[in-house]
Amino acid sequence: MRADMPQCDVASPARTMQRLFDSLTQQLGTAWKPTVLRPRRGHAYRCRCGRPVFFRNSLCLACHTELGFDPERGTLLPLVPGPFVSTWMEAAAATNGASADVPLYTRCANYDSAAGCNWLLPLAAPAAGRSPQLLCRACRLNRMIPNQAEEAGREAWAKIELAKRRLVAQLLALGLPVASKLSEDPQRGIAFDFLADQPGARVMTGHGGGIITLNIEEADDAVRERNRAELHEPYRTLLGHLRHEVGHYYWDRLVDGTPWLESFRTLFGDERASYSEALRRNYEQGPPHDWVDHYISGYASSHPWEDWAETWSHYLHITDTLETALGFGLDASDVELESEPFGADALETAFDPEATKFLAFISAWVELSALLNELSRSMGQPDLCPFVLSRTVVRKLHFVHRVVRGQGAG
Repeated sequence: MRADMPQCDVASPARTMQRLFDSLTQQLGTAWKPTVLRPRRGHAYRCRCGRPVFFRNSLCLACHTELGFDPERGTLLPLVPGPFVSTWMEAAAATNGASADVPLYTRCANYDSAAGCNWLLPLAAPAAGRSPQLLCRACRLNRMIPNQAEEAGREAWAKIELAKRRLVAQLLALGLPVASKLSEDPQRGIAFDFLADQPGARVMTGHGGGIITLNIEEADDAVRERNRAELHEPYRTLLGHLRHEVGHYYWDRLVDGTPWLESFRTLFGDERASYSEALRRNYEQGPPHDWVDHYISGYASSHPWEDWAETWSHYLHITDTLETALGFGLDASDVELESEPFGADALETAFDPEATKFLAFISAWVELSALLNELSRSMGQPDLCPFVLSRTVVRKLHFVHRVVRGQGAG
C-alpha cells in the first residue's frame, strides 16, 4: 500500500551490476535441463570444513568456524580472526595468500543485538569528515525499530531483519540502487520504520517518499495468519510484505517520470486514477470475477500501483526461488511435468534481445512451482505457490524484468 504519491527525480543508479539474472539464466541453460547428470552441489554456501551452511548462519555448527555474509560479493564466508581486535579475514584467502594482502572485515554493529546480523563491512578508513560506518548495507537502512526493552519487540525485530536481509541481498545482486535515506542518499534513498500499534493509533503497512513502514504484528505468525484469512489472501509473509512495499519505492525511482511510464500505463493502467477510491472499491466489492486472467493476485486488480507492486514482488519470488533450487542441485530431470510453454506472444515487447532467456526463466518457474505445490500437498498443506501465470501476467513480469535490467534508462 502506498502512503502518498511522491515524485522522484530520475538519475543513473549508483550500481550497474547485473549479475544475478545473468548467472541464473546461464545456469538454467546448462543445469536446469542437463544433457548429462551432474554431481549435486548441495547449497551454494559451504564452510571450509565442507559442510553446507546457510544465508542466516554466523557459525558453522560442525567445526565452529565463524561465518559472515559479504553483501558486495553476495556470498557467505568462513572467517578467521584478523590481525586487529574485532577484525576478520576470509579463511580461504588467509590460507592461500600473504596476510598483508587479504581484505579485512568487521562485523555489523547489530551482530550482538536481537537482530543477530551476520553481515560484514570492509575495514576501510572513513571519508574525510565522516565517522566510520558501523552498520552493514542492510542495517543502515533502518530508521525506527521495535522497542528493544520489550521481549516482544526483540522477537519481532529478529524475524523482520532476517526477511529484510534476504530482500536487500537480492536487490543488490540484481544491481538495483540500494542506499540509505538516512546516511547516503536523503533525496532518493530508502529507509524502514518497524512500528507497533499505539492506543488510538493504528500502524498501516505501506510506502511513502522512500520510507517503508511495517506493522510489527506481521512478525507474529498467528496474527499474520488471521489477517491473511480475514482478507481472503492465499499468501502473506514478512518477506512478501517487504518485496511488495519496496516495489512501490522502485516504481517511484525507476518508472515515474521516465520513458518507461507510457509503456507502464499501456500495460498496467493509468496510475492517476484515484488511489483511495480504488482501494475503497476493492475492499467493498472485491476483485472482478475474471481477475485471474489479468492479474497475479486479486489485490493487484485494485489499482495500477498495486498491480505493479504485486507483479514486482512475484518477480523477486521467482528469481530467489529458482536460484535456491539451482543452488541445491535441483534440475528439470527431477520434474515430470508436461506444460505448454509460453511463447513470444506473452512478451511485453518482441524487441527484447533477452526474450529467449526470459521465456526459459518463466518456463523453469512453471515447472518448479508445480513440483513445490505437489510436495506441499503431500504434506497435507496448502499450495506453496498459490498463483497462476496467465499470458497477461507474464507480459507484466517481462516489463518488470526489463525495468530491472534497464535501471530506468528507458
